[in-house]
Formats: sequence, structure tokens, C-alpha cells
Amino acid sequence: MSLAVPPPETPQRSTPLQFFEDSFSIVALSLMTALPVIEMLTRQFGWSGIPGSAVVVQQLTLWIGMLGGMLASRSDRLLGLSSATFLPESWRGPGKVISGAALAAVSTALAWASYVFVVTERESGSYLLPGVPKWTALSIMLIGFAVIALRAVWHASPSWIGRAIAAIGLFIPWLFGFAIPIGTPGVLPLSLLCLAFATFLGLPIFAVFGGLSLLLFWNIGTPAASVPVEMYRLVASPLLPSIPLFTLAGYFMIQGGATKRLLRVFVALFSWIPGGLAIATVAICTIFTFAGSGLTILSLGGLLVPMLIKTRYPENFSMGLLTASGSLGLLFPTSVPAILYCVYSQTPLDKLFIGAILPELVMVGCVAAVGIRMGLKHNVVRDPFSPREAGAALWEAKWELMLPVIMIVGLFGGFGTLTEAAALTAFCSFFVEVFIYRDLKLTRDYREVFVECATIVGGILLILGVALGFTNYLIDAEVPSHIIDWVQGHVESKYLFLLLLNIALLVVGALMDIFAAILVVVPLIKPLAAAYHIDPVQMGVIFIANLELGYLHPPVGINLFLSAYRFKKPMGTIIWATLPFLFILMGTVLLITYIPWLTTGPLHWLGK
Repeated sequence: MSLAVPPPETPQRSTPLQFFEDSFSIVALSLMTALPVIEMLTRQFGWSGIPGSAVVVQQLTLWIGMLGGMLASRSDRLLGLSSATFLPESWRGPGKVISGAALAAVSTALAWASYVFVVTERESGSYLLPGVPKWTALSIMLIGFAVIALRAVWHASPSWIGRAIAAIGLFIPWLFGFAIPIGTPGVLPLSLLCLAFATFLGLPIFAVFGGLSLLLFWNIGTPAASVPVEMYRLVASPLLPSIPLFTLAGYFMIQGGATKRLLRVFVALFSWIPGGLAIATVAICTIFTFAGSGLTILSLGGLLVPMLIKTRYPENFSMGLLTASGSLGLLFPTSVPAILYCVYSQTPLDKLFIGAILPELVMVGCVAAVGIRMGLKHNVVRDPFSPREAGAALWEAKWELMLPVIMIVGLFGGFGTLTEAAALTAFCSFFVEVFIYRDLKLTRDYREVFVECATIVGGILLILGVALGFTNYLIDAEVPSHIIDWVQGHVESKYLFLLLLNIALLVVGALMDIFAAILVVVPLIKPLAAAYHIDPVQMGVIFIANLELGYLHPPVGINLFLSAYRFKKPMGTIIWATLPFLFILMGTVLLITYIPWLTTGPLHWLGK
């Protein structure tokens, strides 16, 4: 998977559409932060909160998803496979036109399906809140997909000829709707082959799953509106708003300079031991994974890798360490994949958090141990421990060190829901960085942080929404039950099943985005885990730990792509530098798999 990170654009006057996108993204994220915090506070004093605020926050999550998708399409940053980077330079132009045409076709079809959904809801006369018809909230799907379709054509090529070719994609949905009879033999295989080819050329992941869903539903005569209906159903989850809120908190901290202050803390505490700087690298990357591995690599790469090299660590090892550490915190409850897994598998978040503590420490400890070994081998520079410097570093970063405590107390102390804890974390991050440290300026940085957060989150939520449509097709086709029957008929041993599961998840992680994998694969493996009497929490830890490897595994490997971009190195160099860490983490996944006590032990101690 690739996360395009082009250089900052030259400031220019905003068009009305750009002003709408930016303004509504800021307003939506601001309200999503403020309303849950107000609800939490008023409840503590026994006051009545704002009527309908929970419904508003859920609907705003849909708006952030679509507005973020529009923003990502504006800067050509929709999440897609990084396989197109391996194409020869002369092929990339035509490949961009083909993938642009495919994106235009899928987005146009989704826009039409959303239009049908909106009209249906308008005719039904249903309301979200008194005086607020439901169709008004749904209209953002129609607007969003239509804008993405038009921008797909615009970004397909710098030439008008290339754009004209890509514009053919706008009319392809008409063929399936009116010209080609439903279920025509040979059409589905040919269409799926074209979709696979466009995927290799860089078709955004949301369009891959959207295209799959639309084609499969078309082949059996199911209305295309089923896809936006499933996408809207995802919004009903009360935990989903926590995803953009935790991401926003991470953006506030990174843009506000928290990484430098926390890095100073870890360097002061660990730099006196062999491999101390490597340990500090692993620790700070693990903490900031909840804001996204891409942010960690891009924001810390230019700071940490030169520091590691300066203290005599080899360059390849330094890049590999940072790349591998960028996704180490995915088992923490504030990580977006962990939250999504709990939402979709109906696993209690507190149980997953407790069960993941030891497995997470094992994974972090093994990577840190490699840093210690390399520190001893290369006799890296060490600084003597200074209690004065350690105390000063801790005091300087005290407010940011308190933020995880605020989140955990707010969530597990019974003060609020996950969404309210996420909103409180985001609000406190904003307050700390703007009014205490004052490194984040309202006039200079406020708009940039909110728009950038919406752009990244929108790409994720789009994937989740359309992937749910594909999952619904699999369930309707009874694919999970067929898989269960086949596996139970051929695999008797629980331990053999676990080994095969690890291999399968490794392949999934190597080929599929982690967010889409959760929505597509969880319905398939959850009943299998129950059939083999595997603890649901252990299953969640195994699943996330396996897919964590997908960030480092070619060809998807978003961390590989981002490191290649950040350090200006060939992809092959980054893959080779990261390979030892990939094998080490594979070993830790096997430990987590075959020693269930690592997951279930803490749960039993706490009586969970």
C-alpha cells in the first residue's frame, strides 16, 4: 500500500469547492472533539447533555470519511498499492491513465448508487433529529464520489488527450446499467481481470473493493445501492468516531513538537546503556504508532536515522530499525487497527488491551534486543547517565506524558466511552500543544492539522466503507460456512490450523491493506477460531500481530514505501535493510500463537 506524500503545494487561492472541503473538515472534526467532551463533563455533574450529540458525531464520521476522500483525491493521495513504483518510467504515464479511468468508473458507479440511496431515504421521510431529514446527511456520499470521479480524470494525465481517454471511465457504469444484461457470461471474469490489472497499476484500494462489490452484486442482480447502504451501516458503530479522534490527537502532538520532547526523555533514560538510542527509537515509534506509521517514519526519520548513524550504527540497520518500529504499537488500544478489530469482531476493547500487553512487550523487546546487540557489536557511542538531564527531560515533557494516562483513566475508569476518551485525548493534546507549549499556532497550524488529519482518515474510512459491501457479499454467498466445512474436514489439529492461519494471514498482509483485511477476513476466521476453541482475545492478538508484518512485507508494505520516499533510497535497499526485522517479528508471532498464556494469563490474573 502506498501513501502518497508529495512536497507541500505552493499556496494558491482556494476554489469554492476547496473552501467547502477545508471548512467542513475543520468544523466536523472540531464538533466531533467538542461534543463528546461536553457529554462526558456534563454527565459527571449530573447535568443533561446536548440532545442528539451522539447521532451528530456518528454522522460527522461519515462526513469526515467522504470529505477526507475528496481531499485525498484533490492532492492525488488516495491509498493504493505501491506496485506501480516498480514499473519502468515510460510505462507509468499510460498506467496512470488506465488506473484513472478505472477509478473514474468505480467512483461514478458509487455516486449513482449513492444517489439511489439518497432518493430512497428522501421518499421514506425518515429523520435523524427533529427537523433534520436523514437524506441530507447521506448526500455527502453522492457529492464525494462524484468529485472523486471527476478528479480521477483530471489527475490521470497532464495532457488533455490522456484525460479524454480516462474520461471514458465515466461512462462505463452506463454499460453495466443499461447495455449489458445482468449475468452475461464472460463479462464478470473479464471485468475482474481488468480490475486486477488496474489495481497493479495503482488503483486506490477503496476503488478495488468498491469495484469488486459492484461487479459481484451486478452479476447476481442485487441493486448497486447495497454498497452505500453497507457503508452507511458502518457509521452506526458507536466506536468508529474514535478512529479520526485518536488520529487527530496524534497530529496535534507531532505537529506541536511532542516527538522531540519525548525523544529527549528516552535518550536521557536509555543512552547510557549499549543500544540505548536504538531502544529510544523503538520506544518513541511504538508510542506514536496510534497516529499512523507513516507519520512516525516521516516525522522522525530525518531526526533519528542521522542520530543513529552518528553514534556508529550502520546506515542500513538504522533505516531498517526505524521502518520496523513504525508499526510496533498496533496492539495498543489507541491504534486504529486494534479499535477497528474490536468494533467489527465484537471483542471487548478492554480485554484486547489487557491480553495484548505481554505480546506487545515481546515484540518490542525483541526488536530492541537487536538494537542492543548491534550497539555492542559496533561499540556505539554512549552518553553517561545524567539524573539532572533525565529530570529536566521528564519535567519538560510532563504534560505529554500525562496524555496516555488521561486516555486510560477516562476509558477504563468508568468516566466515558471510547469515543469520549478519544475526544478528551484530542482536546487535551490540542490544549497542551497550543496553550502550554505554544509550539502549535492557531493562526498558522490549525487549518493544516485538521485538513491533513481529515485527508488521511478519509482514505481509511473510504476503504472500510466499501470493503464492508464486499464482506456482505461474501456472507450472502455463505463463503464463511463453506470455508469452515472445508477446513474442519481436512485439518483436525488445532496447532496445524494455527500454523496454516499464520501463513494465510501473512499472505493477506502481504497483499491487502490492514483495514480492508479486518473487514474482509475477520468474518471468515472468527467462526473458525470458535470451532477450534481458540480464545477470542488471543485470536485478535494473533490477527493484528500477523497483519502488523504486512507493513514490512513486499509488495504492499506501506512502511517500505514511506521509508524509500523519506530516505531517498531504492525500494530494494529498504527491503533488504528491513528483512532481518521481518524474520524476527515472524518469530515473535509464532511465540504469541503457540504460547496462549502470553495473551490469556493477564486476563486470568485480573479476573476478566
